[in-house]
Amino acid sequence: MAFTEQVKDQAFRRAGGRCECRRKEHSHLTGHCWSLMTRSAAQFHHVHAFARGGADALSNCEVLCRSCHKKTDSYGRR
Repeated sequence: MAFTEQVKDQAFRRAGGRCECRRKEHSHLTGHCWSLMTRSAAQFHHVHAFARGGADALSNCEVLCRSCHKKTDSYGRR
């Protein structure tokens, strides 16, 4: 499944247009990415994978830039 546009809009507003990635293995100098992006460039990641029972809810939606999203273990998988 996928997040609804309403969930994506809420998540993007929550993030303030910035990447929410805080993964240590992504080697962010400040502890998190914080890349600025437009709504159309934002990618929406399931914190807990949908295939493993993660919901399409705002609480499970993380706004990531493309670079950070591609580095996640579940990128491209459902």
